[in-house]
Amino acid sequence: MTHTYTIKGMTCGNCEVKIKSSLLMLPNVTEVEVSKEKQTATISMDKHISLSTFQNALDKKYSIEAIEHNETTEQAKSWFATYKPILLIFCYITIVAFMAAKQQHNFNWMQGMNIFMAGFFLTFSFFKMLDLKGFAESYAMYDIVAKQIKAWGLIYTFIELALGIAYATGFQPLLTNIITLTVMSVSIIGVLQSVFNKRKIQCACLGAVFNLPMSTVTIIENALMIAMSAGMLFKML
Repeated sequence: MTHTYTIKGMTCGNCEVKIKSSLLMLPNVTEVEVSKEKQTATISMDKHISLSTFQNALDKKYSIEAIEHNETTEQAKSWFATYKPILLIFCYITIVAFMAAKQQHNFNWMQGMNIFMAGFFLTFSFFKMLDLKGFAESYAMYDIVAKQIKAWGLIYTFIELALGIAYATGFQPLLTNIITLTVMSVSIIGVLQSVFNKRKIQCACLGAVFNLPMSTVTIIENALMIAMSAGMLFKML
């Protein structure tokens, strides 16, 4: 995509060179054309980059503003494009879980949550299985256990698969939910640390197949599993 921006503060040809060089250093920027006469910069990028990112890359005497597009709309489009795979998966699993829970005269929440958890773990373990080594390497970048135990990424994938089968078949629901609550609670620690420290790393939730950035979406995903397993445990006890 290509957008044109107004840049205020340019006074000479050296400003053009300095701004172009600074913007080209940003990831996903492929081409930059700067004009001192028009006070503009036309930037081509692989995906939308926020205005604040451009501003931070420039010297403080320059200010950049969007003139051809709505920045909020473009950021929303970029967010949905980035997280489209995981959003679609959640939508599909939610629809199936809702259909399974809806009975003739009532709504069985426990059944719905069981099906959702089964779909979640089976789907996510499937994507991890496509590149086990790649997942293990990505996971070790932020998970507190995988950092210490190299094989944990591989073990974690098979734990997810086993949990998916357990939820789908109704095997030992009490034990299944205890393991889920424990594993996901440990897993979310590394996620929280990475997000709060603003580390720009790949989220390994869908393995190494999709290049999803670590963000609050990952926190929500983990927190949802923790909340569901805790809710089902509370219902059983």
